[in-house]
Parts: sequence; structure tokens; C-alpha cells
Amino acid sequence: MVVLPGLMLAIILAMLDNMIVGTAMPRIVGELGGLSHLSWVVTAYVLGTTVSTPIWGKIGDLYGRKNIFIASIVIFMVGSVLCGMAGSDLLGGPEDGMAQLIAFRALQGLGGGGLMVNAMAIVGDLVPPRERGQYQGIMAGVMSLAMIAGPLVGGFITDHLDWRWAFYVNLPVGFVALALLMVTLKLPKLRTEHRIDWLGAILLSIGITALVLITTWGGNDYAWNSPQIIGLAATALVTLVLFIPVELRAAEPIMPLQLFRNRNFTLISLIGFLLGFAMFGAITFLPLFQQTVQGATATNSGLLLLPMMASSMVISLFVGQAITKTGKYKIYPVIGGVVMAFAMWLLSLMDAKTPTWQTGVFIAVLGLGMGFLMQTTMLIAQNSVEQKDLGVSSSAATFFRSIGGSFGVSLFGAIFNRHLSDSLTQKLGPAGAELAGGGGRADAATLAHLPAQVRVGFLDSLASSIAGVFWWAIFFAVLVPVLAVFVKEIPLRGAPEQGGPAEETKTPAPVLE
Repeated sequence: MVVLPGLMLAIILAMLDNMIVGTAMPRIVGELGGLSHLSWVVTAYVLGTTVSTPIWGKIGDLYGRKNIFIASIVIFMVGSVLCGMAGSDLLGGPEDGMAQLIAFRALQGLGGGGLMVNAMAIVGDLVPPRERGQYQGIMAGVMSLAMIAGPLVGGFITDHLDWRWAFYVNLPVGFVALALLMVTLKLPKLRTEHRIDWLGAILLSIGITALVLITTWGGNDYAWNSPQIIGLAATALVTLVLFIPVELRAAEPIMPLQLFRNRNFTLISLIGFLLGFAMFGAITFLPLFQQTVQGATATNSGLLLLPMMASSMVISLFVGQAITKTGKYKIYPVIGGVVMAFAMWLLSLMDAKTPTWQTGVFIAVLGLGMGFLMQTTMLIAQNSVEQKDLGVSSSAATFFRSIGGSFGVSLFGAIFNRHLSDSLTQKLGPAGAELAGGGGRADAATLAHLPAQVRVGFLDSLASSIAGVFWWAIFFAVLVPVLAVFVKEIPLRGAPEQGGPAEETKTPAPVLE
């Protein structure tokens, strides 16, 4: 409990950023341009998080999590400062602002990859699995509060301050988190020789990056049979095939492949991928729908997300307490998957005439599904491995969720852009498609100056394109409960003093840092 506030602030740091930036995105696009590149601002961050997550988890296992955790917070804060400076006069003005923002978001993501995975792994170091549910329920509640506060803060910043403060606001939270962790966090540190699997990390990063670029560029910037896409596919195939023997021979593999012999670990990895794919890929477009189609201000857009966050928080706290009390957990990802798929279907029904209260009901249902799934999947992953592999299991669960989100944002972004371009061309002629081009701006000020007929056609096209994203998300969401049915309910390890079996560990006696 002494350490928990510092961990909570680090989690808030990660969650606030995603939610604040999401709310501010229409204003950012309005100033920097590039509506077709909107998804790349999210993709760059998620890609940075994805490729760095396994590395953060592994080096935390090897060298101790405290210094690694602190380093990830510092990198995240540096990236935040640079994101806030994108397109400023100091960096050459707004002409290259979107490209700069995308690059700096990738750097920010490299630090962000260590925030969540190390926080979860530290809880795993300090708390036995049987008790872990209630602590992870608390963490999920804090995450939900951050998700509630994020859109509100983002809306206030967007409406009353410069959008750059959407990134600068991370600095005070980060400094307080650093101060608390340096003073309170004491973790076991092992005296062993270590080898970082740099070759495996490089191969995995290249392969994942190539796959994300394929989903982003394929059929949008380049034809599927173009040399660029074929070259990326070949790169992904070669690097990921080489990754397997490298990991089998590495003394300290970045991702131990033997973990996938565990049925629960494999299933939870797949569920995490699908969860990230459907959820993060789809909800990226909610603020755009609320602010542009429904005409909400950025602040009101944040308020309109409250039903999703509130329902997620309540369910997460309930599930955490229930798991601690009963030791049972299998039913929750099944329920969560069914509810999430239903929510995606509801959201796919939205159009330009959908009232805001109806959107609120739909996203509240999505929050219920998130509450059943988010922390339960992490708990199952951690309970499926030995204590010595706790960091790797935590990073793997986060990795597959992140890579799913990265693929989802990229693929759904491509679907959105293609559908919007085709719809505008059909409704408004070739000139209308320019609204969705690289210089497209979708902020309220720009739309207000359009002729009424053009504005109505644009909003109809935008609404149908966003609804189409949720329709595609259904196909990935329905697979979650199907896989969850096959999860084997392994008894949660408990603390020895509570009469539960002792934690399995093969590590030498630790010393405090």
C-alpha cells in the first residue's frame, strides 16, 4: 500500500495521455491538417509501445524493475515534451507538424511500453495471485477514473488552452510519480549474470513494424500487389521466421517460446490480441464522431465518454473482489467477450442522426465488456507461469494487446479512409474527396464554412465510415468468448500465511535494492 500510489500515478500517466490526446485529435488535425493521417498519430504510439513492451518486461526480470520502471517514465516524459512542440516555430512551423507529431508519438510510445507492464509486474512481485485480484481491481478502478478524467481534461485543454498542453500536462504527474517511486519502491534484486537477447528484440521489432505498415498502407497508400507491400510482407515473413530459432537458442530469450506450450497462456495471448484489435481500433474514432458528427465540444465529448468509463470501473472493482473471494475467474472473460461484441454491433448502427443519449447507452455497454476483460486477462497470464517469468508473462499479455491495438488502429484507419473517400466521391463528386485527403481538416470551424449541402454530405459520409469501423470490429470481438471457453481454471496461488500453496520460485534469495 505504500508503493501503490506511485504505481497508480504511473498508470494514470499512460491512461491520461491516450484519453486526452484522443479528445484533442480533431483540434490537432484542424491545425496541422492531414485527416487521412489521424490514425497514424495513434498507430505510432501503439507501435512504439508494442515493440518495446517485451524488452521492458524482460530487462525488468533480469536487472530489477525499479530502475527500469523509472527509465521508462523519463523517456515517456521526454516524448511528451517533443509531442507538444510538434509543428511549433522552434521546429519549423506547422507544415511538417503532423509528421513530427507522429515521430515523437513513437518515441513517447517507447517509454509508454514500460509503464503498464512494469506496474503490473511489480504488483505481481509484491502480491500473491490469490490476493492479486483485489489489487488489480483497484488498479482497474484507477485506470477507469483516469479514463474518465482524461477526456474531461483533454476537452478543457482543447477548448480553453492550446492543444499542446494535452502533452505538457504529463510532466507534473510524471515528476510526482518519479519522486514517490524513488522513495518508496523496494524490490528484490537478483545477483545473476544476464544476457539481453538483442538479436531477438531487433528481429521482433522489425517484423512487427513491417506488419503494421502493411495494414496501414495496404490498399490505401499503396496497392496490395505493389512492390512496397510485397517487400514489407517478405520482410515480416523472413524476420519472424528467423525469430523462432533465435529465441530457441538464446540464453535469455526476449520472449520464451516454451511459455506457449501452456494452453492458458496461449489462449490469453490470443484473447488479448483480439481485445486490443477490436477495442482500441474502434474507440479511436469515437471522439471524432462525437465532436464532428454530433457537434459536441471537446469538453462535452469527454463528458459523453463517462458512461463507458463509469461502467468499466464498477465492473472492474466487482470482478477483482469476486476473484479474490472465490478464486474463480474463467466466467468473466466469457461474459466480457459477449458483451463487447454486442456493444460493437450497437455502435455499428450509428449514423448522422443518432442522438447523443443513444451513443452514451451504446458506449456504456462497451464499458461493461471492458470491465470484465481488462484485468482478468492479465491475472490469468501471470498465474499461468512461474514467478521467475512474471515480467515476461506481464509483458507478453500487454504486448499482444498492444499489437492487436496497433493492427486494429491501422486496419480500421485504412478502412475508414477508403470508405470516406469513396463515399465523398459518390455524394459530392471528385472535388468532395479532397476533404478526406492529406490536407483534410475536420474541425468545426472548417466545416462551418462549407456550403450546407457539402457539409451534410460530408457528415453523412463521416458517420457511415465510422459506423463501418465498428461493424468490422464485431468479427474480431465475437472470437473472444469463443476462445475464453477453452481457458482452464487453474487454482490461484495464495500466500503461505493464508494457508495457500507457496509461490513457486527457483530464484536465489533476493537482496533489497
